[in-house]
Amino acid sequence: MTTRIVRFADPTGAVRTGVADDAARVRPFTGGPRIADLLRLPVRDLRARVEAAAAAPPVHDPLLLPPLDGRMEVWAAGVTYERSREARIAESTVQDVYAKVYDADRPELFLKSVAWRVVTDDEPIAVRADSALNVPEPELGLVVNSAGETAGYVVVDDVSSRSIEGENPLYLPQAKIYGGSTAVSSGIVPVWEIPDPTDLRIDLVVRRGAGTPYSGTVSTKAFHRPPSALVDHLRAAQPFPDGVILSTGTGIVPGLDFTLKPGDVVRIDIESVGTLTNPVAPDPSHLEWLVDADERPLVRAEHRGGR
Repeated sequence: MTTRIVRFADPTGAVRTGVADDAARVRPFTGGPRIADLLRLPVRDLRARVEAAAAAPPVHDPLLLPPLDGRMEVWAAGVTYERSREARIAESTVQDVYAKVYDADRPELFLKSVAWRVVTDDEPIAVRADSALNVPEPELGLVVNSAGETAGYVVVDDVSSRSIEGENPLYLPQAKIYGGSTAVSSGIVPVWEIPDPTDLRIDLVVRRGAGTPYSGTVSTKAFHRPPSALVDHLRAAQPFPDGVILSTGTGIVPGLDFTLKPGDVVRIDIESVGTLTNPVAPDPSHLEWLVDADERPLVRAEHRGGR
């Protein structure tokens, strides 16, 4: 049985954290900690809290939320698989920068999202109307605590506007950071439940009506860099007092003849970590409800399942 650390809203709208099991039963932590509070603990102490919560009675009708709060952020790495390097070179008018960063000691790292902008399972992602090529990027996310220990793993969709970045690498923030560009699975699988994160299968399927215009598979065995090295570089010049999620890059990149379209449904499966499924909204304006969802989390239920 897989245990997941979750953040949820109860029927009154109160936000709590707890432990979910494979039967979707959620048992709350005592003391009302945030995810940020849990990520201030050493991994050994976090494990003790998780094991203690597993004995609590389950809560009624929880609404699972993105597993981020406080001052948490999502960061991402780029060009960490050979396939990603090849695709970036193919799409870009400035090709050598991707070849150089693939082989360099210093990785490409960029801020992807602050906590309140993140969507989770069954909530919409979006594509930019000013980008001709838009793709999902299925990635293993490392949940890193304030001391730099990897505390767990999540599924991340680093939705990207390929044509914007391809026009000029300096447009990377516009290609990567906008409403609906960051989706994270609702459950954090603790680090002690996954002995080797560098040997996990990742599957991507894009459904369009009754068809499947794109699917792909990769293994994290194809990582060009060890995940721990990415964490070291991320923490080299800045603290993360409430922890951080670091998305480790993608090895599944469609050809230039594919782009996401409104109404598509993106499903990502990562072995032992979980599944993340998101419908595609026409543009970021369809994600403006996130402004209110931070204070009124139950509003999220109104926007799930393509509603």
